[in-house]
Amino acid sequence: QVQLVESGGGLVQAGGSLRLSCAASGRSFSVYGMGWFRQAPGKEREFVATINWNGGRTDYADSVKGRFTISRDNAKSTVYLQMNSLKPEDTAVYYCARTKDPGAGSSWYHLYDYWGQGTQVTVSS
Repeated sequence: QVQLVESGGGLVQAGGSLRLSCAASGRSFSVYGMGWFRQAPGKEREFVATINWNGGRTDYADSVKGRFTISRDNAKSTVYLQMNSLKPEDTAVYYCARTKDPGAGSSWYHLYDYWGQGTQVTVSS
């Protein structure tokens, strides 16, 4: 059984930074792609960033390119999301997820099968 636990959310002023972590339990973390998604109140869950199994390939939503960085430490079974220059519109619950199949990451919600419980990020103006 795979469990994903996010941490690092909180309240920050616009322009500030936060680093989210997602610790995975269970075997074979290092062979799967990982992703971050977010959901704001009244909105659908949206893609934020993804990383392939060895960290060699990443992809980002246009809204966060140049501000957010996804990375992973397979020795620690953890994926990170460094968020800089935060904006009020980044306010949401952030979720990490693991892909159904080993290898690449994805921006498609339905290609993930394990999800964390989410961590709240609030950016004040």
